[in-house]
Amino acid sequence: MINPPSDNKPAWCPGCGNFGILKVLDLALEEAGVDRKRLVLVSGIGQAAKLPHYTRANVFNGLHGRALPAATGIKLANHALEVVVTSGDGDMYGEGGNHFLHTLRRNIGVKMFVHNNQVYGLTKGQASPTSDEGFVTKFQTHGVILRALNPLAIAIVEDCSFVARSFVGAQEHLKAMMVAALKHTGGTALLDILQPCISFNRRNTWAWYRERCKPIDDSHDPRDKMKALELAMKWDSGIPIGLFYRSDRPTFESQQPVLRKGTLVEQFAAAAG
Repeated sequence: MINPPSDNKPAWCPGCGNFGILKVLDLALEEAGVDRKRLVLVSGIGQAAKLPHYTRANVFNGLHGRALPAATGIKLANHALEVVVTSGDGDMYGEGGNHFLHTLRRNIGVKMFVHNNQVYGLTKGQASPTSDEGFVTKFQTHGVILRALNPLAIAIVEDCSFVARSFVGAQEHLKAMMVAALKHTGGTALLDILQPCISFNRRNTWAWYRERCKPIDDSHDPRDKMKALELAMKWDSGIPIGLFYRSDRPTFESQQPVLRKGTLVEQFAAAAG
């Protein structure tokens, strides 16, 4: 049975892609066998960052762009916990971009589920780091002139141990990617989730994504770094979704001698005991 949702009513616009991500996350947690008592959902600030309040889990809601430092601290204090960061493209790749880079470097065992709608929704429609060139907003009135950040390419170059993308309009695909990320035990997992913002992004619509999102061919070897990078560079004419890259690296936790004795929480409790 699916765990009942929170009593909190979502404050999202009707038709927002966040509803689909929330629904699939609950299904994926059940299918992956995640114990909700050991689950911590971490987020920053933004519409996507409200998601942890609308389901059943332990929750840490932090400052804008600071979800990953909090998640890192939680994982180090008790590395037996399942720590999932669920936040938006602005929060994770913009304000949190520096933390994103160093989380990839560490390969700490946190899962990043990034709601990527290519716009700042909570603050009413500014361009985000992933907005397409030429995207016109109330603030970028002549269109975005910067190239969009490519989080998947960055993650692959930095040898992130699990790099994937999905689309909220392909719910079975999204669930499969979430389950795979949740079951990943080799360190950091990045799942970039494309979703429409119906209020402030009239360019990257449901139809726009559906026309372009194509599953990665089964013949792709996710351990082929250069092929994964080549796939990550594709965008407008066809957007690959699926598992791009997987690598075998020691996790940050496994390289800390003190953590081999058990979680810090258990060790502190024993010392006090």
